[in-house]
Amino acid sequence: MLTPLNIPEGLKVACSNCNLRELCMPTGFNLDEMQKLDEVVEKRRRVKQGELLFSNGDTFTSLYAIRTGFFKTCVISEDGREQVTGFQMAGEIIGMDGIVSDHHNCNAVALEDAEVCVMPFSDIENLSRELPGLQRHVHKIMSREIVRENGVMLLLGNMRAEERLAAFLLNLVQRLHARGLSQSELVLRMTREEIGSYLGLKLETVSRAFSKFSEDGIIEVKQRYVKILAPDALKKIFNPQTYY
Repeated sequence: MLTPLNIPEGLKVACSNCNLRELCMPTGFNLDEMQKLDEVVEKRRRVKQGELLFSNGDTFTSLYAIRTGFFKTCVISEDGREQVTGFQMAGEIIGMDGIVSDHHNCNAVALEDAEVCVMPFSDIENLSRELPGLQRHVHKIMSREIVRENGVMLLLGNMRAEERLAAFLLNLVQRLHARGLSQSELVLRMTREEIGSYLGLKLETVSRAFSKFSEDGIIEVKQRYVKILAPDALKKIFNPQTYY
């Protein structure tokens, strides 16, 4: 039997049989509608750790539903510095940055071996005209990204380092829990330097905030493993109602 680890590169995949479809696709479709949705998914694509799913300037053709793995999106400044703009995980859609100009305006890099479903955007647009539920779902995803970006701007503009890190950890745990994972334990796929780039903090500042949380008994840290020991204390540092 084929498993996600040995499926050939171009094998057709069905959304109707995917255990993540409620996260990245609309619910409530009947069998005929699900079959039409299945036809939108062109193939699966594997991306090795450190490889690019797409690059800044690439022609935009498809959206990508992440089946397994973690990604970061980032831009490179003129002086060569990397600015992380987001982290994406299984069940989320990546690639919407290319809709506005028909070209991607960031890099999407796999933080671990990953697999995505390739969904040609022209097919999604055509099917959206036939299935209003799909169109609403695409709009919902786009709106969520706008809200998330606004949340990041709030982080960068008004919050202390500890508040930023608390918000980041709470948001990450919330998203992982939606995928059936633990509410209190996680393995960070990103480095502290990447976290700092995303939160607008220096590496040393991120490390000090982690150490402070650990010393206060709020979290337990072992390299990239993090266990949240006092979630209420973490929430007191930051109000999660304002961050997505």
